[in-house]
Amino acid sequence: MDSGSGKPEEVAAYQISEAKQARLQSMLAALLEDPILADVPRKPSLADVDTLINLELGSAMRVTVVKLDNTSFDVAVSNAATVKDLKLAIRKKINGIEQEQMGHRHISWKHVWDNYCLTHHNEKLIDDSSALSSHGVRNNSKVCFSPHIMSRVHRKHSRRRKHRFFHGLSKKL
Repeated sequence: MDSGSGKPEEVAAYQISEAKQARLQSMLAALLEDPILADVPRKPSLADVDTLINLELGSAMRVTVVKLDNTSFDVAVSNAATVKDLKLAIRKKINGIEQEQMGHRHISWKHVWDNYCLTHHNEKLIDDSSALSSHGVRNNSKVCFSPHIMSRVHRKHSRRRKHRFFHGLSKKL
Protein backbone atom coordinates (compact mmCIF):
# COMPACT_ATOMS: atom_id res chain seq x y z
CA MET A 1 0.00 0.00 0.00
CA ASP A 2 1.06 3.52 -0.72
CA SER A 3 1.77 5.80 2.26
CA GLY A 4 -0.11 8.78 0.82
CA SER A 5 2.15 10.07 -1.92
CA GLY A 6 0.20 10.39 -5.16
CA LYS A 7 1.29 9.76 -8.69
CA PRO A 8 3.15 12.67 -10.32
CA GLU A 9 0.31 13.14 -12.85
CA GLU A 10 -2.28 13.45 -10.04
CA VAL A 11 -0.13 15.97 -8.16
CA ALA A 12 0.36 18.05 -11.31
CA ALA A 13 -3.37 17.95 -12.10
CA TYR A 14 -4.15 19.01 -8.53
CA GLN A 15 -1.70 21.92 -8.73
CA ILE A 16 -3.20 23.05 -12.06
CA SER A 17 -6.70 22.79 -10.60
CA GLU A 18 -5.60 24.75 -7.52
CA ALA A 19 -4.03 27.43 -9.73
CA LYS A 20 -7.26 27.72 -11.78
CA GLN A 21 -9.28 28.05 -8.59
CA ALA A 22 -6.98 30.79 -7.27
CA ARG A 23 -7.12 32.64 -10.61
CA LEU A 24 -10.93 32.36 -10.64
CA GLN A 25 -11.16 33.72 -7.09
CA SER A 26 -8.89 36.67 -7.91
CA MET A 27 -10.93 37.49 -11.04
CA LEU A 28 -14.16 37.26 -9.05
CA ALA A 29 -12.74 39.57 -6.37
CA ALA A 30 -11.68 42.09 -9.04
CA LEU A 31 -15.12 41.94 -10.67
CA LEU A 32 -16.91 42.48 -7.37
CA GLU A 33 -14.91 45.66 -6.76
CA ASP A 34 -16.48 47.19 -9.90
CA PRO A 35 -19.16 49.75 -8.87
CA ILE A 36 -21.49 48.47 -11.59
CA LEU A 37 -21.64 45.11 -9.80
CA ALA A 38 -22.34 46.59 -6.36
CA ASP A 39 -25.58 44.59 -6.02
CA VAL A 40 -23.79 41.23 -6.32
CA PRO A 41 -23.29 39.56 -2.91
CA ARG A 42 -19.73 39.02 -1.66
CA LYS A 43 -19.99 35.24 -1.89
CA PRO A 44 -22.58 34.74 -4.60
CA SER A 45 -24.22 31.40 -5.15
CA LEU A 46 -25.24 30.17 -8.57
CA ALA A 47 -28.87 31.04 -7.74
CA ASP A 48 -27.86 34.62 -6.83
CA VAL A 49 -26.05 35.09 -10.11
CA ASP A 50 -28.92 33.51 -12.05
CA THR A 51 -31.45 35.84 -10.40
CA LEU A 52 -29.32 38.90 -11.17
CA ILE A 53 -28.95 37.84 -14.81
CA ASN A 54 -32.72 37.33 -15.02
CA LEU A 55 -33.19 40.77 -13.47
CA GLU A 56 -31.10 42.30 -16.25
CA LEU A 57 -33.02 40.31 -18.88
CA GLY A 58 -36.39 41.37 -17.45
CA SER A 59 -37.58 37.98 -16.23
CA ALA A 60 -37.05 38.90 -12.56
CA MET A 61 -38.08 41.86 -10.43
CA ARG A 62 -36.52 43.94 -7.70
CA VAL A 63 -38.73 44.40 -4.65
CA THR A 64 -38.02 46.97 -1.93
CA VAL A 65 -38.75 45.70 1.57
CA VAL A 66 -39.52 48.36 4.19
CA LYS A 67 -38.84 47.31 7.78
CA LEU A 68 -40.72 48.58 10.84
CA ASP A 69 -38.05 51.21 11.54
CA ASN A 70 -38.60 52.63 8.00
CA THR A 71 -35.24 51.40 6.73
CA SER A 72 -35.37 49.42 3.53
CA PHE A 73 -33.41 47.00 1.39
CA ASP A 74 -33.89 45.42 -2.03
CA VAL A 75 -34.30 41.77 -2.96
CA ALA A 76 -34.53 40.20 -6.40
CA VAL A 77 -37.05 37.45 -7.17
CA SER A 78 -38.34 35.94 -10.39
CA ASN A 79 -41.50 37.33 -12.00
CA ALA A 80 -43.31 34.07 -11.20
CA ALA A 81 -42.26 34.11 -7.53
CA THR A 82 -44.64 33.27 -4.71
CA VAL A 83 -44.93 34.91 -1.29
CA LYS A 84 -42.81 32.05 0.09
CA ASP A 85 -40.05 32.80 -2.46
CA LEU A 86 -40.08 36.45 -1.36
CA LYS A 87 -39.86 35.41 2.30
CA LEU A 88 -36.88 33.17 1.52
CA ALA A 89 -35.15 36.01 -0.37
CA ILE A 90 -35.76 38.36 2.58
CA ARG A 91 -34.42 35.76 5.00
CA LYS A 92 -31.28 35.25 2.93
CA LYS A 93 -30.68 38.99 2.52
CA ILE A 94 -31.17 39.84 6.21
CA ASN A 95 -29.03 36.91 7.34
CA GLY A 96 -26.28 38.14 4.99
CA ILE A 97 -26.53 41.71 6.31
CA GLU A 98 -26.48 40.51 9.92
CA GLN A 99 -23.48 38.28 9.21
CA GLU A 100 -21.51 41.16 7.66
CA GLN A 101 -22.32 43.72 10.34
CA MET A 102 -22.51 41.74 13.57
CA GLY A 103 -20.99 38.34 12.98
CA HIS A 104 -22.98 35.23 13.79
CA ARG A 105 -26.46 36.09 15.04
CA HIS A 106 -29.51 33.85 15.04
CA ILE A 107 -32.91 35.19 13.97
CA SER A 108 -35.96 33.06 14.68
CA TRP A 109 -37.81 33.33 11.38
CA LYS A 110 -40.68 31.25 12.73
CA HIS A 111 -41.19 33.94 15.36
CA VAL A 112 -40.93 36.70 12.75
CA TRP A 113 -43.53 35.18 10.43
CA ASP A 114 -45.82 34.25 13.36
CA ASN A 115 -45.93 37.88 14.53
CA TYR A 116 -45.43 39.90 11.35
CA CYS A 117 -46.54 39.67 7.76
CA LEU A 118 -45.71 41.43 4.52
CA THR A 119 -48.15 43.94 3.06
CA HIS A 120 -48.41 45.55 -0.36
CA HIS A 121 -50.75 48.53 -0.68
CA ASN A 122 -52.36 47.57 2.68
CA GLU A 123 -53.09 44.04 1.42
CA LYS A 124 -51.62 41.33 3.66
CA LEU A 125 -49.56 38.71 1.84
CA ILE A 126 -50.52 35.75 4.03
CA ASP A 127 -50.91 32.82 1.63
CA ASP A 128 -47.38 31.52 0.99
CA SER A 129 -48.40 29.70 -2.18
CA SER A 130 -49.97 32.71 -3.90
CA ALA A 131 -48.08 34.45 -6.69
CA LEU A 132 -46.74 37.93 -6.01
CA SER A 133 -48.19 39.12 -9.31
CA SER A 134 -51.70 38.22 -8.09
CA HIS A 135 -51.24 40.77 -5.30
CA GLY A 136 -50.04 43.47 -7.70
CA VAL A 137 -46.35 43.20 -6.84
CA ARG A 138 -44.29 44.23 -9.86
CA ASN A 139 -40.73 45.38 -10.54
CA ASN A 140 -39.70 48.19 -8.14
CA SER A 141 -42.73 47.59 -5.87
CA LYS A 142 -42.55 48.15 -2.14
CA VAL A 143 -43.66 45.64 0.47
CA CYS A 144 -43.75 46.44 4.17
CA PHE A 145 -43.57 44.47 7.37
CA SER A 146 -46.63 44.90 9.57
CA PRO A 147 -47.66 43.34 12.89
CA HIS A 148 -49.92 40.32 12.46
CA ILE A 149 -51.11 37.34 14.48
CA MET A 150 -52.69 34.40 12.71
CA SER A 151 -56.28 33.69 13.67
CA ARG A 152 -57.23 30.56 15.60
CA VAL A 153 -59.34 29.46 12.64
CA HIS A 154 -56.14 28.66 10.75
CA ARG A 155 -54.73 26.88 13.84
CA LYS A 156 -51.53 28.86 13.46
CA HIS A 157 -51.58 31.11 16.49
CA SER A 158 -48.32 32.44 17.82
CA ARG A 159 -49.07 31.57 21.44
CA ARG A 160 -48.25 28.11 22.66
CA ARG A 161 -50.85 26.08 24.53
CA LYS A 162 -49.99 25.27 28.10
CA HIS A 163 -49.92 21.62 29.06
CA ARG A 164 -52.19 20.67 31.90
CA PHE A 165 -50.25 18.09 33.85
CA PHE A 166 -53.12 16.73 35.92
CA HIS A 167 -55.91 17.11 33.36
CA GLY A 168 -56.87 13.42 33.56
CA LEU A 169 -57.08 13.34 37.34
CA SER A 170 -59.90 15.86 37.61
CA LYS A 171 -62.42 13.59 35.88
CA LYS A 172 -64.93 11.82 38.10
CA LEU A 173 -65.26 8.09 37.65
